[in-house]
Amino acid sequence: MTDVLHALEVNDLTVAYHQQPALWDVDLRVPSGALMAIVGPNGAGKSTLIKAALGLVPRAAGEVRFFGMPLQRVRSRIGYVPQRNSVDWDFPTTALDVVMMGVYGKLGWLRRPDRAARQAALEALEQVGMATFAERQISQLSGGQQQRVFIARALAQNADLYFMDEPFAAVDAVTERAIVGLLHKLRDQGKTVIVVHHDLQTVAEYFDWVTLLNVEVIASGTVQSAFTEENIRRTYSGRIGALPSAVNGSREASAYVA
Repeated sequence: MTDVLHALEVNDLTVAYHQQPALWDVDLRVPSGALMAIVGPNGAGKSTLIKAALGLVPRAAGEVRFFGMPLQRVRSRIGYVPQRNSVDWDFPTTALDVVMMGVYGKLGWLRRPDRAARQAALEALEQVGMATFAERQISQLSGGQQQRVFIARALAQNADLYFMDEPFAAVDAVTERAIVGLLHKLRDQGKTVIVVHHDLQTVAEYFDWVTLLNVEVIASGTVQSAFTEENIRRTYSGRIGALPSAVNGSREASAYVA
């Protein structure tokens, strides 16, 4: 029987590209209210896992449920921030227009956004420190500013579950701190946030749950229980020079040579 306390349930998920498995027999449970990182080497299937869950790439096998229900029934409760390099930033539109797109799921595509929807979009831009750039063309924004706008679009949805694909990639330190603050705020509001993340050094600082993935799930659970030296070794097949400085809550650095 499905446990509706899980924001995300993945059962026996397999995805293949050109007959080569990108994900193999993945089982995953993410509890509501978790702030979870998905980590693993390049080509491990991290982004594919998100896209397959959201129906953006075909599944060879498996089932995905959100809050105990199929995607079609809860789509409006889910926000998605794709990788920044997958977006056409030359499209002629303003930051506010981009964020307004986040409210269409609530309004329906045949209704024009009203004053309240516009206000919600402006408030979302305010949350990410981009309100003064509302009328700026997105092509004129820096990489970090563009990333903040896309996060604001997801915030405008007022979702219960957020997927973010490498939101910290190629952003400055100020933007990274701002995004981390937003993630923690969403978690404190009872939202569930699942983040594809690449920096092992900040996993214990930024997140409370982690999934270690390399085509298959190596481990998943609280950072304290799953983010161990053994699991990191297995995930990266020994191809890592130094372990994070906060594995299992320890602040002592641990390094090894594969």
